[in-house]
Amino acid sequence: MKKLLLGNAAVARGAYEAGVKVVSSYPGTPSTEITECCTQYERIYCEWAPNEKVAAETAVGASIMGARAMSCCKHVGLNVMADPVFTASYTGVGGGLVFAVADDPGMHSSQNEQDSRHYAAAAKLPMLEPSDSAECKAFTKLAFAISEKYDTPVFLRLTTRVAHSQSAVELSDPDEQTVKPYEKDAGKFVMVPANAIKRHVVVEARTEKLKALAETTPLNFLQTNGSGIGVIAAGVTYTYAREALGNRADYLKLGMLWPLPEKLIKDFCAAHETVYVLEELDPVIETHCKALGLDVRGKDLFSMCGEYSPNGIKTAVTGETAQVFAAAGETPVRPPVMCPGCPHRGTFYVLKKLGLTVSGDIGCYTLGAAPPLSSIDSTICMGASVSAAHGMIKAAGGDLKHKCVSVIGDSTFIHSGITGLINTVYNKGAGTVIILDNSITGMTGHQDNPTTGKTIRGEATKQVDLELLCKAVGVEHVRVADPFDVKAFEKAVKEETARDDVSVIIAQRPCALLKTVKYTGRCEITDKCRKCMMCMKAGCPAISLKSGSPKIDPTQCNGCGLCVNVCPFGAIEKKEDA
Repeated sequence: MKKLLLGNAAVARGAYEAGVKVVSSYPGTPSTEITECCTQYERIYCEWAPNEKVAAETAVGASIMGARAMSCCKHVGLNVMADPVFTASYTGVGGGLVFAVADDPGMHSSQNEQDSRHYAAAAKLPMLEPSDSAECKAFTKLAFAISEKYDTPVFLRLTTRVAHSQSAVELSDPDEQTVKPYEKDAGKFVMVPANAIKRHVVVEARTEKLKALAETTPLNFLQTNGSGIGVIAAGVTYTYAREALGNRADYLKLGMLWPLPEKLIKDFCAAHETVYVLEELDPVIETHCKALGLDVRGKDLFSMCGEYSPNGIKTAVTGETAQVFAAAGETPVRPPVMCPGCPHRGTFYVLKKLGLTVSGDIGCYTLGAAPPLSSIDSTICMGASVSAAHGMIKAAGGDLKHKCVSVIGDSTFIHSGITGLINTVYNKGAGTVIILDNSITGMTGHQDNPTTGKTIRGEATKQVDLELLCKAVGVEHVRVADPFDVKAFEKAVKEETARDDVSVIIAQRPCALLKTVKYTGRCEITDKCRKCMMCMKAGCPAISLKSGSPKIDPTQCNGCGLCVNVCPFGAIEKKEDA
């Protein structure tokens, strides 16, 4: 039976058919749906871990006990899980172990365009890259087979377009879910120096076997049309090249990205007058070709930045101007904004009003940097807001400790903000940490986390108490405040930032898009309006200027009431639905 599946869903299906027993991940676009889709298969144990490092360690542990296991992340999440991944390369596996990583060329939802292929070479782990959903399923199953045959974890690399596009997938019955008998083997799994030295020798011997595999595996294959033009490509760029060039070129399609074949590439280049290497982001394949002494065209024609397109490939290779169909007139730009009713809007309204320096973090609330709120001064990576604010205050000294706050979501705080808070308290720091507790992991699509009291399958579980947690690490001043109660929240921020030591405000209000949130009615601007424009400073997409006066669009307003609290003249009233 065939079924139309997202690339991510096809990876989940491949894991199911491969007999995977344990999947542990942290949500991160564009990888999130892999783990979410695994939950539809009851035989797979699935979980959201607090962060990617914990997730990878859980998968490694399951593998050691003989079960097939997988951990999924986005490219920057791979940075977080790198420590166990590199060591797992030395230990090898018990049951098959796969790390699925989704890169984001074009930065649709990311802070950088990091190329995860470098990790495969650095960790000396084989990496497979599918180009469509059918290959996503097939390559996932092959990854587990390679993992067990060569005693190695395996990377499965996707990119946004493959992860989030759909194509037909042939479904098969799952393999028997077996767990190999565990046998204690300290020399293999206890990575003290004496054992690790011996395991490094094993890794190098394994690499030689994988290099031989790269020359013969059907993952790397030729498509010849008798053309003098050759194209070497992998993943989505192969699909684009086929669409752009059709039978006008011959293709070496690489499905195994590390180690890369040598003889196969040399023979392909020798058979063609001109060879183009098509790869988004870094010139990994091109550098390999040039190290072999081959004359190929690549980044001299194509950008190091962003995504490729069939039209761009056609123009670069053939010199023909691609036909692009454009709509009449210019398409208006729609910048991303916080949703109507977003609880973070009240927080940033107050921070902007008070003129504070704000160390930001990764999440929906990063939009607090955009006008008219324009509150955030920096955003680096998950959890960095707390640590960076500590550094800012230590560097600047003086009165900055009373004018600097960090903002971090509840899920991000659990992910990697706790250690930053511990560091600040331990090193006698100062400043106010505002935990934006919206009761969910918002940016990646409403996944539960340790602060919500529910597992990935919606089962009730222990819920982290953020107040007690902050007090347990030594914060003496912890308070909960509603960011929509603007006056009370402003008072709380003023009082906490006036302190000489660390304080925490838990800005507690659920995401407006949660099914449990039932705002009612609509807000209206009455004739009491004095056109002071304070309501415009809240940045609500439902409020706009028309003929010099603020107006509320009833089709966008959800009746959250923030604007009612912002207006200093009582000119906005909430009307309940009839």
